Amino acid sequence: MKRTPVYQLSGRQILVLSLASAFIAIGISAAVALFVVSRQSADPSAVAKAESASPNAGISDPSTVSDEQNSIEVYRTLAPGVAFINTTSYQQDFWGNVQEGKGNGSGSVIDSNGDILTNYHVIEGAQKLSVSFGGDKTYPAKVIGGDPDTDLAVIRIQDPPPGLTVIPLGDSDKLVVGQKVLAIGNPFGLDRTLTTGVISGLQRPIRAVNGRPIDAAIQTDASINPGNSGGPLLDKYGKMIGINSQILSPRGGSVGVGFAVPVSIAKRVIPQLLQYGEVRRPKLGASTMSVSNLIDQGARLPVDSGLLVRNVMPNSTAAVAGLQGLSQAPDGSILLGDIILSIDGEKIATTDDLYRLLDKRQIGDTLQVEVYRGGRRVTIPVKLLAASNQRTSAQYQD
Repeated sequence: MKRTPVYQLSGRQILVLSLASAFIAIGISAAVALFVVSRQSADPSAVAKAESASPNAGISDPSTVSDEQNSIEVYRTLAPGVAFINTTSYQQDFWGNVQEGKGNGSGSVIDSNGDILTNYHVIEGAQKLSVSFGGDKTYPAKVIGGDPDTDLAVIRIQDPPPGLTVIPLGDSDKLVVGQKVLAIGNPFGLDRTLTTGVISGLQRPIRAVNGRPIDAAIQTDASINPGNSGGPLLDKYGKMIGINSQILSPRGGSVGVGFAVPVSIAKRVIPQLLQYGEVRRPKLGASTMSVSNLIDQGARLPVDSGLLVRNVMPNSTAAVAGLQGLSQAPDGSILLGDIILSIDGEKIATTDDLYRLLDKRQIGDTLQVEVYRGGRRVTIPVKLLAASNQRTSAQYQD
Protein backbone atom coordinates (compact mmCIF):
# COMPACT_ATOMS: atom_id res chain seq x y z
CA MET A 1 0.00 0.00 0.00
CA LYS A 2 1.32 3.40 -0.97
CA ARG A 3 1.66 5.71 1.96
CA THR A 4 0.84 9.39 1.79
CA PRO A 5 3.57 11.31 3.61
CA VAL A 6 2.41 13.39 6.56
CA TYR A 7 4.83 16.07 7.63
CA GLN A 8 5.25 16.70 11.33
CA LEU A 9 7.08 19.50 13.08
CA SER A 10 9.89 19.04 15.55
CA GLY A 11 10.07 20.92 18.84
CA ARG A 12 12.45 23.44 17.29
CA GLN A 13 10.13 24.04 14.32
CA ILE A 14 7.17 24.50 16.66
CA LEU A 15 9.23 27.16 18.45
CA VAL A 16 9.97 28.84 15.11
CA LEU A 17 6.27 28.88 14.27
CA SER A 18 5.41 30.20 17.71
CA LEU A 19 7.91 33.04 17.43
CA ALA A 20 6.67 33.92 13.96
CA SER A 21 3.11 33.90 15.24
CA ALA A 22 4.10 36.20 18.08
CA PHE A 23 5.59 38.70 15.67
CA ILE A 24 2.41 38.56 13.58
CA ALA A 25 0.36 39.24 16.70
CA ILE A 26 2.57 42.20 17.63
CA GLY A 27 2.19 43.66 14.16
CA ILE A 28 -1.56 43.23 14.25
CA SER A 29 -1.89 44.82 17.68
CA ALA A 30 -0.20 47.90 16.26
CA ALA A 31 -2.71 48.17 13.43
CA VAL A 32 -4.29 51.57 12.89
CA ALA A 33 -7.90 52.10 13.97
CA LEU A 34 -10.14 53.64 11.34
CA PHE A 35 -11.68 57.00 12.27
CA VAL A 36 -14.97 57.45 10.41
CA VAL A 37 -17.70 59.98 11.01
CA SER A 38 -21.23 60.16 9.58
CA ARG A 39 -21.58 59.56 5.85
CA GLN A 40 -24.94 61.16 5.20
CA SER A 41 -25.79 61.97 1.58
CA ALA A 42 -22.70 60.20 0.22
CA ASP A 43 -22.54 60.23 -3.58
CA PRO A 44 -20.65 57.20 -4.98
CA SER A 45 -20.89 58.68 -8.48
CA ALA A 46 -18.27 61.27 -7.57
CA VAL A 47 -15.59 59.41 -9.57
CA ALA A 48 -17.63 59.55 -12.76
CA LYS A 49 -18.27 63.25 -12.22
CA ALA A 50 -14.60 63.99 -11.51
CA GLU A 51 -13.51 61.98 -14.55
CA SER A 52 -15.86 63.89 -16.81
CA ALA A 53 -15.10 67.26 -15.23
CA SER A 54 -13.50 69.69 -17.62
CA PRO A 55 -10.18 71.28 -16.60
CA ASN A 56 -11.91 74.50 -17.60
CA ALA A 57 -11.22 76.85 -20.48
CA GLY A 58 -8.29 78.35 -18.62
CA ILE A 59 -5.85 75.71 -19.90
CA SER A 60 -4.75 76.02 -23.52
CA ASP A 61 -3.68 73.12 -25.68
CA PRO A 62 -0.14 72.53 -24.31
CA SER A 63 1.21 72.21 -27.86
CA THR A 64 0.21 75.81 -28.63
CA VAL A 65 1.86 77.56 -25.68
CA SER A 66 5.24 77.59 -24.00
CA ASP A 67 6.01 75.24 -21.13
CA GLU A 68 6.08 78.24 -18.81
CA GLN A 69 2.64 79.40 -19.94
CA ASN A 70 1.26 75.88 -19.51
CA SER A 71 2.47 75.78 -15.90
CA ILE A 72 0.93 79.19 -15.26
CA GLU A 73 -2.42 78.15 -16.72
CA VAL A 74 -2.62 74.82 -14.90
CA TYR A 75 -1.82 76.46 -11.58
CA ARG A 76 -4.14 79.42 -12.08
CA THR A 77 -7.03 77.17 -13.13
CA LEU A 78 -6.73 74.35 -10.56
CA ALA A 79 -5.06 75.80 -7.47
CA PRO A 80 -8.48 77.00 -6.19
CA GLY A 81 -9.51 73.33 -5.96
CA VAL A 82 -6.54 72.31 -3.80
CA ALA A 83 -7.47 72.28 -0.13
CA PHE A 84 -5.28 73.21 2.83
CA ILE A 85 -6.25 70.69 5.51
CA ASN A 86 -5.56 71.40 9.20
CA THR A 87 -5.98 68.66 11.78
CA THR A 88 -6.22 68.73 15.56
CA SER A 89 -5.92 65.75 17.88
CA TYR A 90 -6.13 65.48 21.64
CA GLN A 91 -4.36 62.99 23.88
CA GLN A 92 -4.31 62.61 27.64
CA ASP A 93 -0.94 62.08 29.28
CA PHE A 94 -0.15 60.00 32.35
CA TRP A 95 -1.03 62.89 34.67
CA GLY A 96 -4.39 63.52 33.05
CA ASN A 97 -3.30 66.62 31.17
CA VAL A 98 -4.72 66.99 27.67
CA GLN A 99 -2.10 67.45 24.98
CA GLU A 100 -3.12 69.10 21.70
CA GLY A 101 -1.50 68.02 18.47
CA LYS A 102 -1.60 69.94 15.20
CA GLY A 103 -0.99 68.77 11.66
CA ASN A 104 -1.64 69.81 8.10
CA GLY A 105 -1.75 68.43 4.61
CA SER A 106 -3.31 68.89 1.22
CA GLY A 107 -6.30 67.56 -0.67
CA SER A 108 -8.25 67.82 -3.93
CA VAL A 109 -11.90 68.73 -4.31
CA ILE A 110 -13.55 65.89 -6.26
CA ASP A 111 -17.19 67.05 -6.41
CA SER A 112 -19.51 69.97 -5.72
CA ASN A 113 -20.67 68.35 -2.45
CA GLY A 114 -17.40 69.42 -0.87
CA ASP A 115 -15.80 65.97 -0.89
CA ILE A 116 -12.01 66.16 -0.76
CA LEU A 117 -9.56 63.37 -1.56
CA THR A 118 -6.44 63.24 0.59
CA ASN A 119 -4.06 60.79 2.25
CA TYR A 120 -5.20 58.63 5.14
CA HIS A 121 -2.09 59.57 7.11
CA VAL A 122 -3.07 63.25 6.88
CA ILE A 123 -6.31 62.70 8.85
CA GLU A 124 -5.29 59.66 10.90
CA GLY A 125 -6.29 60.10 14.54
CA ALA A 126 -7.69 63.60 14.03
CA GLN A 127 -10.60 64.70 16.22
CA LYS A 128 -11.04 68.03 14.46
CA LEU A 129 -10.63 69.04 10.83
CA SER A 130 -10.76 72.35 9.01
CA VAL A 131 -10.19 73.26 5.38
CA SER A 132 -9.19 76.48 3.64
CA PHE A 133 -8.69 77.52 0.04
CA GLY A 134 -6.46 80.51 0.58
CA GLY A 135 -7.15 83.56 2.67
CA ASP A 136 -8.55 83.60 6.18
CA LYS A 137 -11.80 81.75 5.53
CA THR A 138 -11.88 78.21 6.97
CA TYR A 139 -14.52 75.51 6.79
CA PRO A 140 -15.08 72.73 9.33
CA ALA A 141 -14.88 69.25 7.81
CA LYS A 142 -15.51 65.65 8.79
CA VAL A 143 -14.09 62.30 7.75
CA ILE A 144 -16.30 60.38 5.34
CA GLY A 145 -14.07 57.36 5.01
CA GLY A 146 -10.48 56.17 5.07
CA ASP A 147 -8.45 53.26 3.73
CA PRO A 148 -5.10 52.74 5.45
CA ASP A 149 -4.24 49.98 2.94
CA THR A 150 -3.94 52.52 0.09
CA ASP A 151 -3.27 55.58 2.28
CA LEU A 152 -6.34 57.35 0.86
CA ALA A 153 -9.22 59.10 2.59
CA VAL A 154 -12.18 61.32 1.76
CA ILE A 155 -13.26 64.21 3.96
CA ARG A 156 -16.23 66.55 3.45
CA ILE A 157 -16.63 70.26 4.04
CA GLN A 158 -19.64 71.04 6.17
CA ASP A 159 -21.80 73.62 4.35
CA PRO A 160 -19.47 73.88 1.33
CA PRO A 161 -19.35 77.20 -0.50
CA PRO A 162 -20.83 77.41 -4.00
CA GLY A 163 -18.63 77.27 -7.06
CA LEU A 164 -15.97 74.87 -5.79
CA THR A 165 -13.26 74.07 -8.32
CA VAL A 166 -13.28 70.31 -8.96
CA ILE A 167 -9.94 68.66 -9.81
CA PRO A 168 -10.65 66.36 -12.80
CA LEU A 169 -9.38 62.78 -12.60
CA GLY A 170 -7.05 61.60 -15.34
CA ASP A 171 -5.67 58.22 -16.41
CA SER A 172 -2.61 56.86 -14.63
CA ASP A 173 -2.48 53.68 -16.72
CA LYS A 174 -1.03 55.46 -19.77
CA LEU A 175 1.81 57.39 -18.17
CA VAL A 176 5.36 57.36 -19.51
CA VAL A 177 8.67 58.21 -17.88
CA GLY A 178 9.75 61.73 -18.81
CA GLN A 179 6.21 63.10 -18.95
CA LYS A 180 5.74 66.54 -17.41
CA VAL A 181 3.94 66.70 -14.06
CA LEU A 182 2.91 69.46 -11.67
CA ALA A 183 2.32 69.18 -7.92
CA ILE A 184 0.19 71.65 -5.97
CA GLY A 185 0.10 71.52 -2.20
CA ASN A 186 0.97 73.17 1.08
CA PRO A 187 4.54 72.19 1.99
CA PHE A 188 5.56 73.31 5.48
CA GLY A 189 2.27 75.21 5.67
CA LEU A 190 3.07 77.40 2.65
CA ASP A 191 -0.32 77.84 1.03
CA ARG A 192 -0.83 76.42 -2.48
CA THR A 193 2.72 75.94 -3.66
CA LEU A 194 3.44 74.78 -7.21
CA THR A 195 6.38 72.54 -8.11
CA THR A 196 7.06 70.97 -11.48
CA GLY A 197 9.08 68.08 -12.79
CA VAL A 198 8.77 64.84 -14.71
CA ILE A 199 7.75 61.29 -14.04
CA SER A 200 11.00 59.68 -12.94
CA GLY A 201 9.74 56.13 -12.70
CA LEU A 202 6.65 53.94 -12.77
CA GLN A 203 5.52 50.76 -11.03
CA ARG A 204 7.41 51.70 -7.86
CA PRO A 205 6.50 49.59 -4.81
CA ILE A 206 5.81 51.64 -1.69
CA ARG A 207 4.07 50.81 1.58
CA ALA A 208 1.05 52.37 3.23
CA VAL A 209 0.94 53.51 6.86
CA ASN A 210 -0.04 50.00 7.99
CA GLY A 211 2.73 48.28 6.04
CA ARG A 212 0.55 47.08 3.18
CA PRO A 213 2.13 47.29 -0.30
CA ILE A 214 0.86 49.95 -2.68
CA ASP A 215 1.69 48.77 -6.18
CA ALA A 216 2.61 50.83 -9.20
CA ALA A 217 3.36 54.12 -7.41
CA ILE A 218 4.46 57.06 -9.54
CA GLN A 219 7.96 58.41 -8.86
CA THR A 220 8.57 62.08 -9.60
CA ASP A 221 11.33 64.63 -9.18
CA ALA A 222 8.81 67.44 -8.62
CA SER A 223 9.62 68.71 -5.13
CA ILE A 224 7.36 67.14 -2.52
CA ASN A 225 7.77 68.02 1.14
CA PRO A 226 5.84 67.54 4.40
CA GLY A 227 2.48 69.25 3.88
CA ASN A 228 2.26 68.20 0.22
CA SER A 229 0.73 64.89 1.31
CA GLY A 230 -2.71 64.34 -0.17
CA GLY A 231 -2.35 67.00 -2.86
CA PRO A 232 -2.71 66.33 -6.58
CA LEU A 233 -0.03 65.34 -9.03
CA LEU A 234 -1.26 66.78 -12.33
CA ASP A 235 -0.42 66.31 -15.99
CA LYS A 236 0.00 69.19 -18.43
CA TYR A 237 -3.71 69.06 -19.28
CA GLY A 238 -4.68 69.72 -15.66
CA LYS A 239 -5.84 66.17 -14.94
CA MET A 240 -4.99 64.51 -11.62
CA ILE A 241 -2.88 61.42 -12.28
CA GLY A 242 -1.72 60.77 -8.72
CA ILE A 243 -2.03 61.70 -5.07
CA ASN A 244 1.27 62.88 -3.58
CA SER A 245 2.01 60.63 -0.65
CA GLN A 246 5.64 59.96 0.26
CA ILE A 247 9.19 61.18 -0.12
CA LEU A 248 12.47 59.33 0.09
CA SER A 249 14.77 61.51 2.15
CA PRO A 250 17.51 61.06 4.75
CA ARG A 251 16.55 64.31 6.51
CA GLY A 252 12.82 64.66 5.87
CA GLY A 253 13.08 67.20 3.04
CA SER A 254 12.77 66.87 -0.71
CA VAL A 255 15.74 65.36 -2.54
CA GLY A 256 13.82 64.88 -5.79
CA VAL A 257 12.46 61.42 -5.02
CA GLY A 258 8.76 61.62 -4.34
CA PHE A 259 5.97 59.10 -4.77
CA ALA A 260 2.31 59.44 -5.63
CA VAL A 261 -0.51 56.90 -5.35
CA PRO A 262 -1.86 56.37 -8.90
CA VAL A 263 -5.29 57.87 -9.52
CA SER A 264 -6.40 54.47 -10.86
CA ILE A 265 -6.28 53.20 -7.28
CA ALA A 266 -8.22 56.23 -6.07
CA LYS A 267 -10.94 55.55 -8.64
CA ARG A 268 -11.45 52.08 -7.15
CA VAL A 269 -11.38 53.31 -3.58
CA ILE A 270 -13.43 56.54 -3.65
CA PRO A 271 -16.87 55.00 -4.36
CA GLN A 272 -16.57 52.60 -1.42
CA LEU A 273 -15.29 55.30 0.92
CA LEU A 274 -18.29 57.45 0.02
CA GLN A 275 -20.76 54.60 0.35
CA TYR A 276 -19.41 52.57 3.26
CA GLY A 277 -16.71 54.66 4.90
CA GLU A 278 -14.23 51.86 4.23
CA VAL A 279 -13.06 49.61 1.43
CA ARG A 280 -14.74 46.22 1.58
CA ARG A 281 -12.15 43.84 0.19
CA PRO A 282 -12.46 40.09 -0.02
CA LYS A 283 -10.58 38.31 2.73
CA LEU A 284 -9.25 34.78 2.72
CA GLY A 285 -9.77 34.52 6.48
CA ALA A 286 -6.57 32.62 7.20
CA SER A 287 -3.33 33.56 8.93
CA THR A 288 -0.34 32.56 6.83
CA MET A 289 3.43 32.48 7.03
CA SER A 290 6.03 32.57 4.28
CA VAL A 291 7.62 29.17 3.70
CA SER A 292 10.93 30.72 2.64
CA ASN A 293 11.09 32.78 5.84
CA LEU A 294 10.39 29.70 7.96
CA ILE A 295 13.10 27.75 6.14
CA ASP A 296 15.54 30.61 6.77
CA GLN A 297 14.70 30.27 10.47
CA GLY A 298 15.51 26.55 10.48
CA ALA A 299 12.18 24.87 9.71
CA ARG A 300 12.11 21.81 7.43
CA LEU A 301 9.22 21.92 5.01
CA PRO A 302 8.26 19.82 1.96
CA VAL A 303 8.35 22.76 -0.47
CA ASP A 304 10.72 25.72 -0.67
CA SER A 305 8.17 28.42 -1.53
CA GLY A 306 4.58 29.26 -0.70
CA LEU A 307 2.40 30.33 2.20
CA LEU A 308 1.85 27.99 5.11
CA VAL A 309 -1.71 28.19 6.41
CA ARG A 310 -1.36 28.51 10.18
CA ASN A 311 -5.04 28.65 11.11
CA VAL A 312 -8.39 29.39 9.55
CA MET A 313 -11.12 31.72 10.81
CA PRO A 314 -14.49 30.00 11.38
CA ASN A 315 -17.10 30.70 8.65
CA SER A 316 -14.53 32.53 6.54
CA THR A 317 -13.74 32.11 2.85
CA ALA A 318 -10.92 29.71 3.72
CA ALA A 319 -13.10 27.68 6.11
CA VAL A 320 -16.00 27.32 3.66
CA ALA A 321 -13.56 26.26 0.91
CA GLY A 322 -12.05 23.63 3.21
CA LEU A 323 -8.53 25.03 3.54
CA GLN A 324 -6.68 23.41 6.42
CA GLY A 325 -4.39 24.98 8.98
CA LEU A 326 -1.99 23.42 11.47
CA SER A 327 -3.44 20.66 13.66
CA GLN A 328 -2.28 18.62 16.60
CA ALA A 329 -1.77 14.86 16.41
CA PRO A 330 -2.77 12.55 19.31
CA ASP A 331 0.88 12.34 20.38
CA GLY A 332 1.04 16.14 20.71
CA SER A 333 3.06 16.80 17.56
CA ILE A 334 1.98 19.51 15.11
CA LEU A 335 0.80 18.39 11.68
CA LEU A 336 1.09 20.61 8.64
CA GLY A 337 -2.04 21.67 6.88
CA ASP A 338 -2.13 23.35 3.48
CA ILE A 339 0.65 25.30 1.83
CA ILE A 340 -0.66 27.74 -0.78
CA LEU A 341 1.53 27.56 -3.89
CA SER A 342 -0.37 29.58 -6.47
CA ILE A 343 -3.72 31.26 -7.13
CA ASP A 344 -5.19 31.44 -10.62
CA GLY A 345 -1.79 30.43 -11.95
CA GLU A 346 0.08 33.21 -10.13
CA LYS A 347 2.86 32.08 -7.80
CA ILE A 348 2.24 33.05 -4.18
CA ALA A 349 5.39 33.29 -2.08
CA THR A 350 4.69 36.07 0.40
CA THR A 351 1.73 37.68 2.16
CA ASP A 352 2.33 40.70 -0.10
CA ASP A 353 1.70 38.45 -3.13
CA LEU A 354 -1.57 37.28 -1.58
CA TYR A 355 -2.65 40.81 -0.72
CA ARG A 356 -1.90 42.13 -4.22
CA LEU A 357 -3.94 39.36 -5.80
CA LEU A 358 -6.93 39.75 -3.47
CA ASP A 359 -6.90 43.51 -3.94
CA LYS A 360 -7.66 42.97 -7.63
CA ARG A 361 -10.52 40.55 -6.98
CA GLN A 362 -14.11 41.15 -5.97
CA ILE A 363 -16.34 39.55 -3.36
CA GLY A 364 -18.07 36.66 -5.13
CA ASP A 365 -15.14 35.79 -7.42
CA THR A 366 -13.98 32.16 -7.44
CA LEU A 367 -10.24 31.51 -7.28
CA GLN A 368 -8.38 28.37 -8.26
CA VAL A 369 -6.02 27.84 -5.32
CA GLU A 370 -3.19 25.32 -5.70
CA VAL A 371 -2.06 23.91 -2.37
CA TYR A 372 0.39 21.30 -1.17
CA ARG A 373 -1.61 18.86 0.95
CA GLY A 374 -0.69 15.40 2.19
CA GLY A 375 2.26 14.96 -0.12
CA ARG A 376 0.64 16.14 -3.36
CA ARG A 377 -0.53 19.24 -5.16
CA VAL A 378 -4.26 19.86 -5.13
CA THR A 379 -6.27 22.65 -6.77
CA ILE A 380 -9.22 23.88 -4.72
CA PRO A 381 -11.93 26.29 -5.93
CA VAL A 382 -12.28 29.10 -3.39
CA LYS A 383 -15.20 31.52 -3.59
CA LEU A 384 -14.43 34.87 -1.99
CA LEU A 385 -16.98 35.78 0.65
CA ALA A 386 -17.70 39.05 2.40
CA ALA A 387 -16.00 39.26 5.78
CA SER A 388 -18.74 39.02 8.40
CA ASN A 389 -16.77 41.18 10.81
CA GLN A 390 -13.92 43.33 9.50
CA ARG A 391 -12.40 43.90 12.94
CA THR A 392 -12.63 40.27 13.98
CA SER A 393 -11.05 39.13 10.74
CA ALA A 394 -8.20 41.63 11.17
CA GLN A 395 -6.26 39.02 13.13
CA TYR A 396 -6.21 36.93 9.95
CA GLN A 397 -3.84 38.52 7.51
CA ASP A 398 -5.94 37.97 4.38
